[in-house]
Amino acid sequence: MSFFRRVISALKKIAPLSLAETSWDNVGLLVEPPYPRENASRVFLTIDLTSEVLEEALSDPEVGFIIAYHPPIFRAFKRLTLTDTKQAIVMKCVAKGVGVYSPHSALDSCIGGVNDWLAKGLGSGKTEVINPLENPPPGQEGAGSGRIFTYNQPIHLLNVVERVKSHLRLQHVRVATATKHNSGLIQTVGICAGSAGSSLLSPVRADLYFTGEMSHHEVLAALAHDTSVILCEHTNTERGYLLDVLKPTLQSIVDDSLDEPIEVCVSQLDIDPIKII
Repeated sequence: MSFFRRVISALKKIAPLSLAETSWDNVGLLVEPPYPRENASRVFLTIDLTSEVLEEALSDPEVGFIIAYHPPIFRAFKRLTLTDTKQAIVMKCVAKGVGVYSPHSALDSCIGGVNDWLAKGLGSGKTEVINPLENPPPGQEGAGSGRIFTYNQPIHLLNVVERVKSHLRLQHVRVATATKHNSGLIQTVGICAGSAGSSLLSPVRADLYFTGEMSHHEVLAALAHDTSVILCEHTNTERGYLLDVLKPTLQSIVDDSLDEPIEVCVSQLDIDPIKII
Protein backbone atom coordinates (compact mmCIF):
# COMPACT_ATOMS: atom_id res chain seq x y z
CA MET A 1 0.00 0.00 0.00
CA SER A 2 1.30 3.48 -0.86
CA PHE A 3 2.50 5.94 1.77
CA PHE A 4 -0.57 8.17 1.30
CA ARG A 5 -3.07 5.33 1.37
CA ARG A 6 -1.56 3.84 4.52
CA VAL A 7 -1.83 7.14 6.38
CA ILE A 8 -5.33 7.91 5.11
CA SER A 9 -6.51 4.42 6.04
CA ALA A 10 -5.13 4.87 9.56
CA LEU A 11 -6.76 8.29 9.95
CA LYS A 12 -10.13 6.94 8.86
CA LYS A 13 -9.86 4.24 11.52
CA ILE A 14 -9.28 6.91 14.15
CA ALA A 15 -11.87 9.42 12.90
CA PRO A 16 -14.19 8.15 10.14
CA LEU A 17 -15.12 11.00 7.82
CA SER A 18 -18.81 10.08 8.14
CA LEU A 19 -18.61 11.67 11.62
CA ALA A 20 -17.72 15.08 10.19
CA GLU A 21 -20.21 17.95 10.04
CA THR A 22 -20.04 18.25 6.27
CA SER A 23 -22.79 20.88 6.07
CA TRP A 24 -20.08 23.43 6.88
CA ASP A 25 -16.78 21.59 7.28
CA ASN A 26 -14.21 20.49 4.66
CA VAL A 27 -12.50 17.28 5.68
CA GLY A 28 -10.49 14.45 4.19
CA LEU A 29 -7.76 14.53 1.55
CA LEU A 30 -7.44 18.17 0.46
CA VAL A 31 -4.20 18.09 -1.53
CA GLU A 32 -3.05 15.04 -3.48
CA PRO A 33 0.21 15.84 -5.26
CA PRO A 34 0.55 14.32 -8.74
CA TYR A 35 4.29 13.86 -8.17
CA PRO A 36 4.77 12.86 -4.50
CA ARG A 37 8.09 13.39 -2.78
CA GLU A 38 10.42 10.49 -3.31
CA ASN A 39 11.29 8.46 -0.23
CA ALA A 40 8.80 10.33 1.95
CA SER A 41 8.48 8.58 5.30
CA ARG A 42 7.26 11.19 7.75
CA VAL A 43 3.77 12.49 8.65
CA PHE A 44 3.63 16.02 10.04
CA LEU A 45 0.85 17.01 12.47
CA THR A 46 -0.35 20.57 13.04
CA ILE A 47 -3.48 22.40 14.13
CA ASP A 48 -3.09 25.33 11.70
CA LEU A 49 -1.14 25.15 8.46
CA THR A 50 0.27 28.68 8.46
CA SER A 51 3.06 29.85 6.16
CA GLU A 52 5.59 29.43 8.98
CA VAL A 53 4.41 25.93 9.82
CA LEU A 54 4.47 24.97 6.14
CA GLU A 55 8.10 26.07 5.82
CA GLU A 56 8.89 23.99 8.90
CA ALA A 57 7.32 20.94 7.27
CA LEU A 58 8.84 21.46 3.82
CA SER A 59 12.31 21.98 5.26
CA ASP A 60 12.29 18.32 6.28
CA PRO A 61 12.81 16.26 3.08
CA GLU A 62 11.25 13.20 4.67
CA VAL A 63 7.87 14.87 5.30
CA GLY A 64 5.45 13.71 2.63
CA PHE A 65 2.09 14.23 4.28
CA ILE A 66 0.72 17.05 6.44
CA ILE A 67 -2.24 16.41 8.73
CA ALA A 68 -3.75 19.84 9.39
CA TYR A 69 -6.56 19.67 11.93
CA HIS A 70 -8.07 22.91 10.62
CA PRO A 71 -8.63 22.60 6.85
CA PRO A 72 -6.35 25.03 4.98
CA ILE A 73 -8.85 24.86 2.11
CA PHE A 74 -12.19 25.93 3.50
CA ARG A 75 -13.79 28.07 0.82
CA ALA A 76 -13.67 27.66 -2.94
CA PHE A 77 -10.79 29.18 -4.93
CA LYS A 78 -11.52 30.95 -8.22
CA ARG A 79 -7.83 31.26 -9.05
CA LEU A 80 -4.43 30.21 -7.70
CA THR A 81 -2.00 33.06 -7.02
CA LEU A 82 0.88 33.60 -4.64
CA THR A 83 -0.64 36.84 -3.34
CA ASP A 84 -3.28 34.85 -1.45
CA THR A 85 -1.80 33.08 1.58
CA LYS A 86 -4.09 30.05 1.47
CA GLN A 87 -3.63 29.57 -2.27
CA ALA A 88 0.14 29.91 -1.92
CA ILE A 89 0.17 27.20 0.76
CA VAL A 90 -1.71 24.80 -1.50
CA MET A 91 0.51 25.50 -4.51
CA LYS A 92 3.70 25.05 -2.50
CA CYS A 93 2.46 21.69 -1.22
CA VAL A 94 1.70 20.53 -4.76
CA ALA A 95 5.02 21.84 -6.07
CA LYS A 96 6.94 20.04 -3.32
CA GLY A 97 4.95 16.82 -3.66
CA VAL A 98 3.42 16.95 -0.18
CA GLY A 99 -0.17 15.88 0.55
CA VAL A 100 -2.55 17.57 2.98
CA TYR A 101 -5.39 15.98 4.93
CA SER A 102 -7.81 17.50 7.47
CA PRO A 103 -9.85 15.45 9.99
CA HIS A 104 -11.32 18.50 11.82
CA SER A 105 -14.91 17.91 13.04
CA ALA A 106 -14.59 14.14 12.54
CA LEU A 107 -11.78 14.18 15.10
CA ASP A 108 -13.93 16.25 17.47
CA SER A 109 -16.88 13.87 17.29
CA CYS A 110 -15.17 10.47 17.29
CA ILE A 111 -14.75 8.20 20.29
CA GLY A 112 -11.42 9.06 21.87
CA GLY A 113 -11.34 12.34 19.96
CA VAL A 114 -10.55 15.89 21.01
CA ASN A 115 -13.65 16.41 23.16
CA ASP A 116 -13.14 13.12 24.98
CA TRP A 117 -9.52 14.12 25.61
CA LEU A 118 -10.68 17.43 27.12
CA ALA A 119 -13.08 15.56 29.41
CA LYS A 120 -10.29 13.28 30.66
CA GLY A 121 -8.45 16.29 32.04
CA LEU A 122 -11.27 17.20 34.43
CA GLY A 123 -10.93 14.31 36.87
CA SER A 124 -13.22 11.45 37.91
CA GLY A 125 -16.67 11.42 36.41
CA LYS A 126 -18.94 10.35 33.57
CA THR A 127 -18.83 11.67 30.01
CA GLU A 128 -21.83 11.77 27.66
CA VAL A 129 -22.35 13.16 24.15
CA ILE A 130 -24.42 16.32 23.70
CA ASN A 131 -25.61 15.54 20.16
CA PRO A 132 -25.21 11.81 19.40
CA LEU A 133 -24.86 10.82 15.75
CA GLU A 134 -27.55 8.72 14.15
CA ASN A 135 -26.28 5.48 12.62
CA PRO A 136 -22.59 5.92 13.50
CA PRO A 137 -20.07 3.51 11.88
CA PRO A 138 -19.06 0.36 13.79
CA GLY A 139 -16.84 1.12 16.75
CA GLN A 140 -18.11 4.70 16.97
CA GLU A 141 -21.31 4.07 18.90
CA GLY A 142 -21.80 7.08 21.13
CA ALA A 143 -19.92 9.47 18.85
CA GLY A 144 -21.24 12.96 18.26
CA SER A 145 -20.65 16.66 18.86
CA GLY A 146 -19.83 18.12 22.27
CA ARG A 147 -19.63 16.42 25.64
CA ILE A 148 -21.29 16.72 29.05
CA PHE A 149 -19.04 15.72 31.92
CA THR A 150 -20.53 14.93 35.35
CA TYR A 151 -18.24 14.79 38.39
CA ASN A 152 -18.58 11.86 40.75
CA GLN A 153 -18.14 14.40 43.55
CA PRO A 154 -18.78 18.14 42.95
CA ILE A 155 -15.69 20.36 43.23
CA HIS A 156 -14.96 24.09 43.48
CA LEU A 157 -14.63 26.10 40.27
CA LEU A 158 -11.05 27.08 41.10
CA ASN A 159 -10.11 23.40 41.31
CA VAL A 160 -11.58 22.82 37.85
CA VAL A 161 -9.61 25.79 36.52
CA GLU A 162 -6.35 24.36 37.87
CA ARG A 163 -7.08 20.97 36.30
CA VAL A 164 -7.82 22.59 32.94
CA LYS A 165 -4.61 24.62 33.04
CA SER A 166 -2.58 21.54 33.94
CA HIS A 167 -4.16 19.38 31.23
CA LEU A 168 -3.71 22.00 28.52
CA ARG A 169 -0.28 23.12 29.78
CA LEU A 170 -1.43 26.73 30.14
CA GLN A 171 -0.40 29.39 32.63
CA HIS A 172 -3.54 31.45 32.13
CA VAL A 173 -7.18 30.96 31.11
CA ARG A 174 -10.11 33.37 31.08
CA VAL A 175 -12.88 32.66 33.60
CA ALA A 176 -16.37 34.11 33.96
CA THR A 177 -17.77 33.15 37.37
CA ALA A 178 -21.50 32.86 37.97
CA THR A 179 -22.53 34.37 41.29
CA LYS A 180 -23.57 31.00 42.71
CA HIS A 181 -20.08 29.59 42.10
CA ASN A 182 -18.35 32.09 44.34
CA SER A 183 -19.21 29.60 47.06
CA GLY A 184 -21.09 26.79 45.25
CA LEU A 185 -19.63 23.68 43.59
CA ILE A 186 -19.36 22.41 40.01
CA GLN A 187 -21.12 19.15 39.15
CA THR A 188 -21.65 19.29 35.36
CA VAL A 189 -19.42 20.66 32.59
CA GLY A 190 -20.40 21.31 28.96
CA ILE A 191 -17.37 20.75 26.70
CA CYS A 192 -16.66 21.91 23.17
CA ALA A 193 -13.21 22.07 21.57
CA GLY A 194 -12.41 25.26 19.69
CA SER A 195 -15.42 27.55 19.54
CA ALA A 196 -18.55 26.61 21.47
CA GLY A 197 -20.94 28.62 19.36
CA SER A 198 -24.47 29.48 20.36
CA SER A 199 -25.89 26.36 18.70
CA LEU A 200 -23.96 23.75 20.73
CA LEU A 201 -23.36 24.76 24.35
CA SER A 202 -25.92 27.52 24.82
CA PRO A 203 -28.91 25.11 24.88
CA VAL A 204 -27.08 22.88 27.39
CA ARG A 205 -27.82 23.40 31.08
CA ALA A 206 -24.59 22.84 32.98
CA ASP A 207 -22.75 24.40 35.90
CA LEU A 208 -19.79 25.22 33.67
CA TYR A 209 -18.90 25.64 29.99
CA PHE A 210 -15.35 24.62 29.04
CA THR A 211 -14.28 25.72 25.56
CA GLY A 212 -11.81 27.78 23.57
CA GLU A 213 -13.86 30.85 22.78
CA MET A 214 -17.34 32.31 23.11
CA SER A 215 -18.65 35.76 22.23
CA HIS A 216 -19.17 38.39 24.92
CA HIS A 217 -22.94 38.04 24.68
CA GLU A 218 -22.80 34.24 24.81
CA VAL A 219 -20.82 34.51 28.05
CA LEU A 220 -23.37 36.95 29.49
CA ALA A 221 -26.19 34.59 28.55
CA ALA A 222 -24.39 31.72 30.30
CA LEU A 223 -23.93 33.75 33.48
CA ALA A 224 -27.62 34.69 33.40
CA HIS A 225 -28.38 30.95 33.63
CA ASP A 226 -25.95 30.45 36.56
CA THR A 227 -23.36 28.84 34.28
CA SER A 228 -19.69 29.75 34.72
CA VAL A 229 -17.33 29.76 31.73
CA ILE A 230 -13.70 28.77 31.17
CA LEU A 231 -12.18 30.09 27.92
CA CYS A 232 -8.74 28.81 26.92
CA GLU A 233 -8.42 30.41 23.43
CA HIS A 234 -9.48 28.45 20.38
CA THR A 235 -6.59 26.17 19.48
CA ASN A 236 -5.35 25.71 23.05
CA THR A 237 -8.25 23.27 23.50
CA GLU A 238 -7.06 21.25 20.49
CA ARG A 239 -3.27 21.35 20.22
CA GLY A 240 -2.37 19.09 23.14
CA TYR A 241 -4.41 16.30 21.59
CA LEU A 242 -1.91 16.01 18.73
CA LEU A 243 0.98 15.12 21.02
CA ASP A 244 -0.94 13.26 23.73
CA VAL A 245 -3.26 11.14 21.58
CA LEU A 246 -3.12 11.49 17.79
CA LYS A 247 0.62 11.04 17.38
CA PRO A 248 0.92 7.79 19.40
CA THR A 249 -2.37 6.39 18.06
CA LEU A 250 -1.51 7.08 14.42
CA GLN A 251 2.03 5.80 14.94
CA SER A 252 0.71 2.57 16.43
CA ILE A 253 -1.60 1.92 13.48
CA VAL A 254 0.98 2.61 10.75
CA ASP A 255 3.55 0.51 12.65
CA ASP A 256 1.19 -2.47 12.48
CA SER A 257 2.27 -3.20 8.93
CA LEU A 258 4.99 -5.00 6.99
CA ASP A 259 5.45 -1.97 4.73
CA GLU A 260 8.20 0.63 4.98
CA PRO A 261 8.41 2.45 8.34
CA ILE A 262 6.51 5.72 8.77
CA GLU A 263 7.32 8.27 11.46
CA VAL A 264 4.75 10.68 12.90
CA CYS A 265 5.94 14.07 14.17
CA VAL A 266 4.29 17.22 15.56
CA SER A 267 4.98 20.81 14.53
CA GLN A 268 7.13 22.88 16.89
CA LEU A 269 6.00 26.21 15.43
CA ASP A 270 2.23 25.72 15.55
CA ILE A 271 0.93 27.94 18.38
CA ASP A 272 -2.23 29.77 19.29
CA PRO A 273 -1.96 33.35 17.95
CA ILE A 274 -3.59 34.80 21.09
CA LYS A 275 -1.37 35.35 24.13
CA ILE A 276 -2.46 36.65 27.53
CA ILE A 277 0.38 38.85 28.79
